[in-house]
Amino acid sequence: MYEIISKLGSSPRQKRIALILAVASIILPIPLAGLHKFYLRQYLWGIVYLALWSTPIPRIACAIDSIWYLFQDGETFDSYYSLLALPNSPTDQQMKLEHVQAASLALEKLEQLRQQGLVSELEFEQKRRQLLERI
Repeated sequence: MYEIISKLGSSPRQKRIALILAVASIILPIPLAGLHKFYLRQYLWGIVYLALWSTPIPRIACAIDSIWYLFQDGETFDSYYSLLALPNSPTDQQMKLEHVQAASLALEKLEQLRQQGLVSELEFEQKRRQLLERI
């Protein structure tokens, strides 16, 4: 069961399913408002839709979402919702690691410039702090 849920959680999102869930939220009388938001991993919006299900606001928002999904091309939809789940896309952890490595290289080069006398101690310290703040 866990394998099925994890596969669903990591698979790219399909525009057709999101559209069907958004339309179902409009048509069906049971409180399904926001189901498409949960499917698209927008959990906060899904909770907001469910919290307001007794008002007409979620149905109007679902109608707007349905029109949005219907007229979006596949690439635009993927760029918003699906590409985050693709296995070849860099994760946040990989991006942070690359950022730290780049800052480390910059610090090494800055240290070399300081040792060669091309950068003063004050300039070195200012640049070093700027690099460390970015990390």
